Amino acid sequence: MANVEKESQEERKPRIKPIIEAADSLSLGLSMVVAVLMGVGIGWLLKSLTGATWTLWIGIAIGIAAAILNVYKAYVKERKSYEELAKEPRYAIKKELEEDDDEDYGEKNY
Repeated sequence: MANVEKESQEERKPRIKPIIEAADSLSLGLSMVVAVLMGVGIGWLLKSLTGATWTLWIGIAIGIAAAILNVYKAYVKERKSYEELAKEPRYAIKKELEEDDDEDYGEKNY
């Protein structure tokens, strides 16, 4: 009976979650391109509505800012996962300081 419950719990675990997380990391470059293209589209639309050329540059700036924001969000997400990983005991860095490890910088005779 316990084996049946254990198997049903394993079946309930989302198997697609790692795939989604990997695709999210891979899509960063694509999201940057899309953000800039959307900004160019907005700028072109503003230029066609107002007739002022400088509004195109406003749209491009908005697109670049959105791309930078996407990179920042990805950085924060990865930094958070790195900090969680660093808390695990198997990845902890052990600092061992021994007093006998003093370096002798004098002349060496081999």
